[in-house]
Amino acid sequence: MKRLLHFLLLLLTLLLAACGTAEEPANGDSSASVEDYTVKATEAEATEGDFIYRLVSEKEEYASGGPVELYAELEYIGEEDSIDIFHAGSAFFFPMEEKTRGYQLDYPMIEPLLMTTITKGEPLRESYTGSGGYSVQDDDRYIEFMKQITSNQFPRGYYVVNGYADFYTETADDAQTKYEMHAEVDFKVLD
Repeated sequence: MKRLLHFLLLLLTLLLAACGTAEEPANGDSSASVEDYTVKATEAEATEGDFIYRLVSEKEEYASGGPVELYAELEYIGEEDSIDIFHAGSAFFFPMEEKTRGYQLDYPMIEPLLMTTITKGEPLRESYTGSGGYSVQDDDRYIEFMKQITSNQFPRGYYVVNGYADFYTETADDAQTKYEMHAEVDFKVLD
């Protein structure tokens, strides 16, 4: 009985070890392929109060190793000629996910309090320039992937951008109105 128990434990250990050492594709991709995905929207917008937030990818497909052309806009459509908004280092955030790998690409932001004046009919616009981060404890493939992303040199994949604008306005009596406006676009990067 003791031998059978030892044999079963050894067999279980070998099975678990084999599951943990399965080869992953060299580029870090999971079983999903870029071809499994369809781009749904390269432009999206949200309206809240006196503002329109837009998120735009200039293309559905980009070349691997190159930059993506992604930007956000905030347009004031209210009664005044202009309005002041208050925000962190930027009013725009570009967090995204690369779906074939399951990687989350955060969009860290410096957080001083800045004020920007938006003139009616002249959208505030900001282009994406790279994002994300990693630690030395992360997997080597993830680190290499993030190095490419932070320099806006995107590797092959299917990307979904969950962008948003985060800011507030103040009235003459110091009452604040907070805005967090979301939009989603997607694109592919191919060889």
